[in-house]
Amino acid sequence: VQLQASGGGLVQPGGSLRLSCAASVTLDYYYIAWFRQAPGKEREGVSCISGTGLTTYYADSVKGRFTISVDNAKKTVYLQMNSLKPEDTAAYYCAMIVVRVDGTNWYEGDEYDYWGQGTLVTVSS
Repeated sequence: VQLQASGGGLVQPGGSLRLSCAASVTLDYYYIAWFRQAPGKEREGVSCISGTGLTTYYADSVKGRFTISVDNAKKTVYLQMNSLKPEDTAAYYCAMIVVRVDGTNWYEGDEYDYWGQGTLVTVSS
């Protein structure tokens, strides 16, 4: 399984970016998540979606600003990030897990089976 993250860049506060995570397999039986890690900080779960798109989870810090979605035809998960803040600056990684997750464990990065490379998001004026 391969995951390819893209879409990062430099954006001003209040701006938007859309990250993409393209997979080499169909997503129906997986959960796919976005994590981020800022310099000097621990990795943080940002959002997670079931391969069917029926279940989503968000970190409190991004609720109402970020939206995760899946396009199974393209085998791609998206993270639409709006109203970006300087504290959103980080390397963003997508990851995939085979087993079902729920609200108590979707953010446990060590449980995930496959990881993509990071894409850097910088929010700065």
